Amino acid sequence: MTNADKKPLLGMMPNELKNVAAEVGAPAFAARQMAQWIYQKGVTAIDGMTNLSRAVRERLNERYEVGLTPPVAAQHSLDGTAKYLFPTRSGQRVETVFIPDAERGTVCVSCQVGCKMACQFCMTGRQGFQGNLTVTDILNQIYALPERDRLTNIVFMGQGEPMDNLDAVLPATELLMADYGWAWSPRRITVSTVGLRKGLKRFLDESPCHLAISLHNPFHDERAAIMLAERSYALSEMLELLRQYDWTGQRRLSFEYIIFGGNNSEKGNGTERHARELVRLLGQTECRVNLIRWHVLPGEEHLHEADSQHMTAFRDYLTHHGVRCTIRASRGQDIDAACGLLNTKDKQQ
Repeated sequence: MTNADKKPLLGMMPNELKNVAAEVGAPAFAARQMAQWIYQKGVTAIDGMTNLSRAVRERLNERYEVGLTPPVAAQHSLDGTAKYLFPTRSGQRVETVFIPDAERGTVCVSCQVGCKMACQFCMTGRQGFQGNLTVTDILNQIYALPERDRLTNIVFMGQGEPMDNLDAVLPATELLMADYGWAWSPRRITVSTVGLRKGLKRFLDESPCHLAISLHNPFHDERAAIMLAERSYALSEMLELLRQYDWTGQRRLSFEYIIFGGNNSEKGNGTERHARELVRLLGQTECRVNLIRWHVLPGEEHLHEADSQHMTAFRDYLTHHGVRCTIRASRGQDIDAACGLLNTKDKQQ
């Protein structure tokens, strides 16, 4: 059996590892040993699992591999941000971004090759959809990341829509949080979504991780014009669902809001139509709003950048009216690693 035919152990849950142990004639407790080697000690090869007998390791090597795959390309920004191109088990490629910030180290992982959501302002949406990532593919972006030891936070804000691939996203986050896995707190993991009705409800019921909603416009018709998801699941309905859950504890709710010059933050006589509507919609909800600068896409004629003064005024209006709001620094724009710029359409094998 060639390496390409071997099954990866990375991404397997305890019950799956128990089946593997039984298959190779190892005792049941070997499953936990394998989990510790893979998820806690970061072993890169089965031969490194030294508390398994040589015979068991030989039988494992015949059919399995750890499954760590290093990136095939890397770019480094002047601001310290790094973007990596990772191969997937299916032979495709996705982009992953590492963002250093003082004592924090954040990895922005992808969950799909491309995306179905087709948001007007996003390069990944323009790429279209080429497939879902597996649990192995998702975890590999973390475990094979060169800066793995510097990580403090994980955000599912890379390529793809997490709620459209929950069968992989939820097991991946579970393995990151489990005591036999990385044992991370869910407060260090954030999952982003444009809002999918069925997927969002499932996520809220099954995951303790932070949630980030890509909002970008508070008015139905205007949001629907730039985000197709709004047409099937309106923001008003989504907010009604979100208010059924407790956001006063450890799990945090945030709204990502890209500022487009004039389009969703128009200037007025000391007031802002969009800002006023955001205050009306979110004022009674325990949440925060993160303002993001839009990064110009090739050929886009209808959306424009906003200046810093305008973004500051928008933030100050929300803050003054009781909505916690911050301006997120733009990172990695010079290597197309900033929000909305990830795209691997021309980087596939």
